[in-house]
Amino acid sequence: MVKSKEEKLTDLNALGEAIAEQAKPTDPKDKVTTEKAEPVSETTEKKESVKDDLGRSYATGRRKDAVARVWIKPGKGKVVVNGKEQENYFGRKTHLLIINQPFLITGRVGQFDVMCTVKGGGLSGQAGALRHGISRALENYEPDLRPSLKAAGMLTRDARVVERKKVGLHKARRSKQWAKR
Repeated sequence: MVKSKEEKLTDLNALGEAIAEQAKPTDPKDKVTTEKAEPVSETTEKKESVKDDLGRSYATGRRKDAVARVWIKPGKGKVVVNGKEQENYFGRKTHLLIINQPFLITGRVGQFDVMCTVKGGGLSGQAGALRHGISRALENYEPDLRPSLKAAGMLTRDARVVERKKVGLHKARRSKQWAKR
């Protein structure tokens, strides 16, 4: 049975909502507080949203060797990656779920169109870079979303990269076979 794009998006949204429900803390003690210890003074200014002439927000996301340049604007939830729809560019549902995580966390599913270019790395790194870029662009568009994105770890650059191969070993950690006699 061939599913339409709407059915695929519905399935993906339902999967994402189920994961978001499981991620919510059930005990009030476990909840992450976004309040600061000190009261905010009235002189502190709120960060303004950063938009270009076309009403878009721009951000760059990185993961492993991949770099994503992301523009978001109000729309119907269309995501275009390097000129292709997200379903055509990323084959796995996990990659699509990773890309849509910032929207699920902030409750903005289907409210923004995303146009991005991704270079370097593989599909997993590119999906992670895209998630980081979308999160930063959402923060630029709506600065009030920062606490929820920060609490979920969406604004933090994942610094893990491939470990280098060492001299005298087959790979980064795999050593040569050892014989007792």
